This record gives sequence, structure tokens and C-alpha cells, in this order.
Amino acid sequence: MKILVGFLRIFVGVFFIISGLIKLNDPVGFSFKLQDYFAPEVLNLEFLTPYALVISIFVVIYEVMLGIMLILGYARRFTLWSLIIMIVFFTFLTLYSTVTGKVTDCGCFGDAMKLKPLYSFIKDLVLLVLILIIYFGRKHIQPFFSRNIRSIAVFASLVACLGITYHVLMHLPIIDFRPYKIGANITEGMSIPEGAPEPIFEYAWKFNVNGEEKIITTNGEYPQQEGEFISVETEEIQAGYEPPIHDFSMERGGEDHTQAFLQTDHLVVVVAYNLANTEMEGFVPVKNKTDEALEKGYEVIGLSASSQEVTDALVKDNDLNFKFYFCDMTTLKTIVRSNPGILELERGTIRQKLHWNDAEDLVLNKVGPVKPKFDEKLKSSLDSIAELDQRYRKLMYLETEAERAAAAADAGFSEADYSLGTLWSRQNQLDSTNMEFVARIFDSKGYPGKTMVGEANTAAWYVLQHNPDRIEKYLPMIREAGTKGELPFRLVAMMEDRYLMGQGKMQLYGTQGMSFDDERGNVIWPIEDAANVNQRRQEAGFETTVEEYGKDLFGDDFKYKVLSLDDVKTD
Repeated sequence: MKILVGFLRIFVGVFFIISGLIKLNDPVGFSFKLQDYFAPEVLNLEFLTPYALVISIFVVIYEVMLGIMLILGYARRFTLWSLIIMIVFFTFLTLYSTVTGKVTDCGCFGDAMKLKPLYSFIKDLVLLVLILIIYFGRKHIQPFFSRNIRSIAVFASLVACLGITYHVLMHLPIIDFRPYKIGANITEGMSIPEGAPEPIFEYAWKFNVNGEEKIITTNGEYPQQEGEFISVETEEIQAGYEPPIHDFSMERGGEDHTQAFLQTDHLVVVVAYNLANTEMEGFVPVKNKTDEALEKGYEVIGLSASSQEVTDALVKDNDLNFKFYFCDMTTLKTIVRSNPGILELERGTIRQKLHWNDAEDLVLNKVGPVKPKFDEKLKSSLDSIAELDQRYRKLMYLETEAERAAAAADAGFSEADYSLGTLWSRQNQLDSTNMEFVARIFDSKGYPGKTMVGEANTAAWYVLQHNPDRIEKYLPMIREAGTKGELPFRLVAMMEDRYLMGQGKMQLYGTQGMSFDDERGNVIWPIEDAANVNQRRQEAGFETTVEEYGKDLFGDDFKYKVLSLDDVKTD
């Protein structure tokens, strides 16, 4: 018994130390596991969620200390009772996970070794038996060293644990066991290798055969069975290969940008998994580093699980020069244990990963021309303006009431909101409000072009185009923006034509049409020097001829005719 207790004392002590140190390396990760257990649909201990990190730190340090104390023979009765209570606690959690299937990974060994709940439960049962053997044979536990040395060793171990905890919380885990460690390629981590095991399903087909139910089981193929088919139930009996990285995406506005960014040569990514509890002071060093990254030619984006409205507000409030894309919260928590954190990616390979406290240590080389620093506040405002500009307009041009009703329902409009008269009235109000906002920008900053707001450079143009009475004042500014490349020149051409038609003059690029209720029908407004209009259109950036444009505008039966102003005069 003495030999057995002596061996088990060392074995269990080392086991607890290793298990605790793995979790101590990443207490934030263990706190996420505790939050899973605290969730309403699991143990319904949601009041403990705000304290998950504190509980995590206490549990993992206590686990390490118990292992050390057991080996040293320090405070035997207290140590053994603490071990029993802790292993009973862990056994309950793993049993609960096994029975309910609600938490699929207890986090016993962090991300270093993922165990299924059943295996974790068996492991804890074995440990419980071993600890009970030690307890009943506790008289054979002989302390190592003198009382003073044992006390010093325990105190030094506690200080070391607290030091490790402080380091990993203020920086990042010392050892990264996750699939997003430095050097890992995200694209490869999401792929399924050739020949990998595929999931196997069992299908239970239910038939009515001469008034009796009969169940035929297959692995997928429809059974050759007489009788009336009733239903089929499917069960996965063997899981297939699951890639280490999944649920990773970079989405914005319903568009998936994942592959584009994973093919980017030099990308800096700011991760803020949840802005509701992010450390706002972290965005000061993050902004400094992302500004430097843009100056050295890097692409810069953010990833968050928060809504676009929330991330846009963050960008405004912190004067950030990048925008956020959506990614699953659990995935972002796995990528970096910092909120916010910062990474450098090279074609999907993680080259650097830092806590926001260490953001200034991100090494950036000159990799290309300076990326433009956009006015993100203005850009965000113009993005919102662009949505308002089309809010009702996109319903106006639907051909049937049924199409309009379906689109209105998708947009959340009530039936009273989408009659044509109501749509025009509401859109006119928005157009007027939008114009006042854009006019203030024009008067104070000039045209908000590509170098100022990037892809949002067309928003102000659309607002002005929909307020033709204001075009004359700002048309010179539009011409200048087009000449300097701040705005696609084809848009300048369209506004020029709209203004000329409004003045009763001949247009230049053939972009404006008109419909008459008499024999004139649909026409392209008269064009000056019509013989060379297609050359002008090509130089302005149009991809179609005036003849093709007319068919796009009025239908395939339309035939373009050269007209004079007299031909389109109205009484």
C-alpha cells in the first residue's frame, strides 16, 4: 500500500500540474468553456458569466497548487479533501456533457488535447478512484523536505502561477495550441484532404405494408420494398473528417470576401470579437499601428461578430482607417485571446499575432504604395446615404404590384408604404434631406472622391443626380472630380447630359432618354455631333454604343434615331 500510494501520489500530482498548467497557459480560453456551462440552455447559471475569467483563474491555479502540494506532502488533509471536491466537480461536468451533449468539449486540457465528453468522464472517474485510494492510504504519505522548505516551495509556486497568469492576460498564451497559431495557413486549415474519412449515415425507411409498419435500414440507398412509403429518419453513425478551421468568414453587406482577403499578399487584421465588452483603450495603439500599415502598403480590415451598425460607430468614434467584416464570435475568440487583437496575414498564413498591449511590436515592412487613408466617418455616413437614396426607389421601378408587394414585405414596409404615390412622396423627402447633407460636404470639403472615401465616392453623385435643380451649382465640382479620377468619368458624362437636357439643350453622350405619349414614343434626347457620340461614350468609359444603350433603356424593339431639338419640342 505504501508503494502504491507513493506512486499514485506522484502520478496524480503530475497529472494535475500538467492539466492545470495547460489551462493556466490560456485562462481566457478556459473561461469561455465555463461560459458554455453557465449558459441558460445548459446549467442556467448566467449570473456567473461576468465572473467566468476570475473563476477560471482561481480553478486552474488551485489545480496546479493541489498537484504540487500533493507531491510535496503539504497540508495532507486539506490537499486530499480539495482534490476530492475538485475531481467530483470535474466529474459532474463531464457526466453532464456526456448525458446531454450540450457542451462537446470540457476543456480539461485546453486546446492541447480535445477529448470527447465520454472519454473525459471516464478519465475523471479513474482519477476519482485513484484519489480515493490515496485518501484511504494517506498515512503512507511522507512529506518531502522540511516544513519550511515545503512552505517556501508552495509560496514560490503560487507566485509563479500568478506571474504566468498576469503575463498571458496582458499578452497572449505562451504556447499556442490552436489551429490559428503563427505559421498556420487558414485556407489549408479549412480544406479537407483527399481520402479523408467521410461521414456515414444510417437511414431508417418506414413503409406501410398491408396495414403494418415496416422499417428498412440502409446507408442511403432507397430500399426495394413494396408498400406505401411513410417517412425516413437519418442518423450519423460515424463522423467524417472535420477540418481544424471552420466557421471562418469575412462578410459584409451580404457579400463573402473570405477568399479575396485570404489571397491578399499583405493583410493586417484587427480582431474584436464582441464590441460590447471590448477594451476600448486597446484601439489607441491599434489605430497607430494600422495607420502605419496603410502607409507601408498593407491592406487593413477588422473582424467582429458585432453588427455593422455597431462596428461603423466604433470606426467613427475612434477615427479608424479601416472597416469591419463579420466573422463568427467563437471563431474570433479562438483566433486571438485579446479583444482587440491584431494579426498579420500573408496569403492566408498567419505571420504575426499580438495582444493589443503589444500592438506596437508588430513588425511592418514597406510592401507597396501608401494605401489611402479614408475619412471613415464621412465614408460611413455616405454609405448610409447611399442606402437611403435607394430605399423606396428600388420599389418604384418594379413592373407589377405583386413584385412591389413582395419586395416591400422583404424590406419590412407596411402596405400603406408602397403605393406608387406614397413611394414617390417618401423618396422625395429623403432626396431633399440627403441633398442638404451632401451640400454641406460639397461646401466644406469639396467632392468626396476616391481618395477621401474610397468606394463610397459615388454616393454624393447619386444624391445630386436625383436633385436636378442643384446640379448647375455643383456641376463644375463634378467635372473636376471626374478629371482628377476621383469619380468615374462616365458619371460626369451622365450628369452633364442630364443638366443639358434640363436646360433644353442637346446632350453630348446620349445617356438621357424620354418617353412621350404621342407618336414620338420613346426617344434618346437629341445629341450634338451625333456622328461621333459613340467615340465620346467610349472615351468617357461607357461599354455600350448609343444604339445598344437605347435597347437597354427601352427594350429590344427600340431603334435609335438622330433627332433635333425641334423633334422633341413640347407645347
